[in-house]
Amino acid sequence: MRQLDLIWEGITKAFQLMLARDPEVLQITFLTLRVSGLATLISLLIGVPLGTFLALARFPGRNATVSLVNMGMGLPPVVVGLWVSILLWRYGPLGFLHLMYTPAAMVIAQAVIALPIVTGLSMAAIQQVDPKLRLQIIALGASRLQFLALLLREARFALLAAVIAGFGSVISEVGASMMVGGNVRGYSRVLTTATVMEVSKGNFGLAIALSLILLLLTYLITLSLTMLQQQRRR
Repeated sequence: MRQLDLIWEGITKAFQLMLARDPEVLQITFLTLRVSGLATLISLLIGVPLGTFLALARFPGRNATVSLVNMGMGLPPVVVGLWVSILLWRYGPLGFLHLMYTPAAMVIAQAVIALPIVTGLSMAAIQQVDPKLRLQIIALGASRLQFLALLLREARFALLAAVIAGFGSVISEVGASMMVGGNVRGYSRVLTTATVMEVSKGNFGLAIALSLILLLLTYLITLSLTMLQQQRRR
């Protein structure tokens, strides 16, 4: 019964926080969206071209490179957080940028986590395009840019799946964000790190409320992307 009471308390508190527009919760939620959104965008800008290149190009060491991408799709976030921390520490190679314990450091860490996922799924999407279609595009005299644009258009549904997977991997991430962001109240605290902090303090009701807000936020964004994907398919 105690567990049920905690769950009910969390559900009630979640609705109270959303209806009351609690300033701290709103700030945490908007920062979560900003950090995860930017990280996903960066991973797309790098991962889609890289995945397309790996799908089409043939060069020595390609199999090793693809294996690294596939391994990166399961890379532990805490490992990413550790290496990004080493790079951004005061005496690290990028310490002069003074990014440690800032939202920018969280964006970098989350982008590194999402990049292999977006790259691997983009590569798979391009490889699934019918080879006969590629030959037909070339036979029609398309330029290199036109060829790539048509391939990406043909694979757009699978590429949207890469967007969904990349975003889902970073908005739910906690280890790397905690390590490089520091979970500073009002500055670098996001929904996942705030939930962990409340659990450590024994505030399980508030932790459940924050987790429900995170789940609702993730579902609404994923639902929007899924509707866009299915609408284009129709």
